[in-house]
Amino acid sequence: MAYFASFAQHTWKIFVAERKPGWKNLLPLFAVCSFVSLIANVLFLLAGYNLLTDYPVSAALVFTLLWVILSISLCFFRHLRCFIALFFLSCGMHEGRNTLVAAGTGALVAGNIQNIFHNLKQLADSVICILESQRLSFLSEYIKAIWWVYNQSKALGNPFKDIVVVNDKLNVSYSVLDESLKLRLNKTRLGIQDVANQISSTLVFLMSLVKKVFPLLGTAFILLGTYRFLQKFLDPHSIRFKNTYITKEFIRYNEQQWQQQKLSVLPLSKGERKVYAMVPSFCQTHKERKCMIHFFLPVLANLCIWILFGAVDYLLYWLIFSMSKHLQDFPELEVHLKLYYHKNAGKFIFNNGEIVDNKTSFKVPLFEHVCIPTPQLSLSATWIQLGTILLFITVLGLFTSTFIQLKILVATSFFPRVDMKRIEYLHAKLLNRRSKLSERNMKKKRKSFAMLDFWFPVLQAMRRARKKEDVAKDSNV
Repeated sequence: MAYFASFAQHTWKIFVAERKPGWKNLLPLFAVCSFVSLIANVLFLLAGYNLLTDYPVSAALVFTLLWVILSISLCFFRHLRCFIALFFLSCGMHEGRNTLVAAGTGALVAGNIQNIFHNLKQLADSVICILESQRLSFLSEYIKAIWWVYNQSKALGNPFKDIVVVNDKLNVSYSVLDESLKLRLNKTRLGIQDVANQISSTLVFLMSLVKKVFPLLGTAFILLGTYRFLQKFLDPHSIRFKNTYITKEFIRYNEQQWQQQKLSVLPLSKGERKVYAMVPSFCQTHKERKCMIHFFLPVLANLCIWILFGAVDYLLYWLIFSMSKHLQDFPELEVHLKLYYHKNAGKFIFNNGEIVDNKTSFKVPLFEHVCIPTPQLSLSATWIQLGTILLFITVLGLFTSTFIQLKILVATSFFPRVDMKRIEYLHAKLLNRRSKLSERNMKKKRKSFAMLDFWFPVLQAMRRARKKEDVAKDSNV
C-alpha cells in the first residue's frame, strides 16, 4: 500500500511539473499523458457509442487518432493537463449529476411512457374489437335458433300438410345493412392508428435523441463547466472564487508570517471553522452542507416526476387488468327455448324458462375473449435502471464537497503563483475580519457601560469621585 501511494505521488509530480528538456524527462511524461489520454478517450467513446455503433471501423480510427493527438498535446501543454484532471473531477459534480438525470429521464421515456401508450392502444383496440364482434354475434345465434325451430318442427310433424309443404332442405342467409356503422368503425380505427403512429414516431425520435444526443450534450456541458471553473480560478479579478479552504501552503505561509513576528490567523475560531475548512478533510462546513442540499434539489424534483409517471403507469395497468379479469368472469347470456304444438289452438307455441323435454339453450357471450385487453407492466425493468442511477447520484452528492476540495488542490498544484495570491488574500481577509470583530466587541462593551451608568447613577457618581481623588493625589504630589 505504501509503495502504491509513493508511486501515485511520483506519477502526479511528473504530470503536474513543467516539461523539461531531454528524452529521459520526456518519456515518463509521455507515458503518463498516454495513460490519461486513454481514460479520457474511453469516456468520450462511451458518450458517442450510440452514434458510432453503425461504423465500428471509423470508430476505431477516430479513437486511435484522438488518443495520439491528445497524448502529444498533454505533453506540450500544461494547461491542458490541468483541464483534463479537472474534467475527471467534474464528472462527479453538478455536470455529472445533470448527465445522470438526463439518462434517468431517457429510461423513463423508454419504459413507463412507452408502456402507458402501449396499454392505452390495447384498450382502444379492445373497444373496437368488441364493437365489431357484437355486430354479428347475435345474428349467428339467431340463425342457430332458426335451425333449431326447423329441426323441432320436423320432429313434431307438419300439422298443415294440406296447406304447407316443408322441404327437407333449409338455406338461411343474412345481410347486414350497417354501412354507417362500418364507416364509423373504420374512421375510428384509422384515427387511432394515426394517433398511434404519431406517438410512436415521437417516442422513437425521443429515444434516439436520448440515446445519441444526450450523452454528447452531457459531455459538452461537463467540458464547459470545467472551462468556466478554470477561467474563474485563473482570473485575477475573481480571487474570492472558492477561496474558503485552508491548505498546507496556507499553513506554511502563516508560519512564515509568525516567524517574522507578524499576526497569525491559526488556529481558527469556532465561528471561522463553520466557514473555512481544512483540506483535504471529510468534515463539511455549513456552506458545504448547503451546497450538498442544492445538489440534491434538482434530483428530488426529477424523482417526483419519475414517481408520478410510474404511478400513472401502474394505475393504468391495474385498471385494465382488473377490468379484463371481470370481463373474463362475466357470465354468458343463456336463453332457454321450448317449442311444442298446441292442438286445440292449432299453432306452434314458443316458451322460455326451465323446461324438461324438447329444450334447448343458446349461450351468447357478451364479450369475446379475443377482444379482452392484456396490459403490460414495465416498472421492474425501468426502476432497476432508475435505482442504479439514483444510487450513483446519491454517492456523488455525498462526496460533492470532497470533489470541490480536490479541484482546488489540483488547480493550486498546477498554478502555484495564483495559489500564493489567493493565500495572501485569504490571510489578509481573516485578519481584517478579526479586527472588525474586535472593534464591534469594544463598541458593545462601551454601550453596555453606558447603559449601566444610565440605569445606575450611583455607579456613575462613584466613578466621578474616584477620578477626583486621583486628580487630587496627583496635584499634591
